[in-house]
Amino acid sequence: MIVSGPVSRRLVLVVPALFVLLLAAILFSLLVGSSQVSMLESLRALLGGGEASATVQTIVRRIRLPRALLAVAVGGTLSLGGLVFQARLRNPLAEPYILGISGGAAVGAILAMLSGLAMFPGVTLSSFAGSLLVMAGVLIMTRGRGTGRSDSLLLAGVMLNAFCSACIMFLISLSDSAQVHHILFWLMGDLSMAAPGQLWLFVPLGACFALIFFQARPMNILLTGEESAAALGLHLQRTTWVLLGTTSLMVSLVVSQAGLVGFVGLVVPHFFRLLLGPDHRILVPACILGGGAYLVVCDLLARSLPASGEMPVGVITAMIGAPLFIVMLWRVR
Repeated sequence: MIVSGPVSRRLVLVVPALFVLLLAAILFSLLVGSSQVSMLESLRALLGGGEASATVQTIVRRIRLPRALLAVAVGGTLSLGGLVFQARLRNPLAEPYILGISGGAAVGAILAMLSGLAMFPGVTLSSFAGSLLVMAGVLIMTRGRGTGRSDSLLLAGVMLNAFCSACIMFLISLSDSAQVHHILFWLMGDLSMAAPGQLWLFVPLGACFALIFFQARPMNILLTGEESAAALGLHLQRTTWVLLGTTSLMVSLVVSQAGLVGFVGLVVPHFFRLLLGPDHRILVPACILGGGAYLVVCDLLARSLPASGEMPVGVITAMIGAPLFIVMLWRVR
């Protein structure tokens, strides 16, 4: 993809600024938490100072840092996924959670867990299969009705999401008591199980991010409508499969690791579209970096607000995203 002069100048301004914002969010999340550890002690542990105790170093390096990095991966993926769905389906309300893509991935992941498959690649592959099935279902149910119509997409997504929720409840009813608590907490969006071994996630996600960035120009063309895009020489079917297949893979990867985190793909793309305009060559990196920073902050709130313990990060994102979804739905109608 060739980036023109004005766009490249905007990228030079936007990307470093958001990267600094992301680093600041990560640093703040490493220094602040629910434990009775001061920011100065956390900073010493992060920098490897000899004065920091082994307990503080474990909290900062082995617990908070992997959790912050997982939040970056999940937030960037879900926000980019929302941007892709909104561009391809030409619907400002489309995002993985609302359309049931995350729910399908969750059903696949739970099936793999209950079957005793290893976390990788068994859970991930099963999660990917579930997300693809739901995505195919949404496209089939809205075929011939215009992919840009909000009613068709939302009804199809809500129906399939409800079906996935019913499947999840059925699977939970078959689980033993030891598995139920873990699955229920995971379904609400759980980053507490983050570990250094999950850093492999950035390798496939980085490849997916790069692929979608090189599809930014086709995504811009799709905004003109399917007929206009085809007239301009865009191969609609191939572009659709590349965008939706890549997005489904990304979503399944993060859902298998962190559970259901809703509305990130609605809040972040909508904010940056208002701030930066509709050009996806700018929006793609903005959503990756901004979405990562957004979820890091949400996770910090999730583990800091309760007087004791913590709440799932999905609770925070839903409290922010659900009212925004209602406002946007009212505006679309």
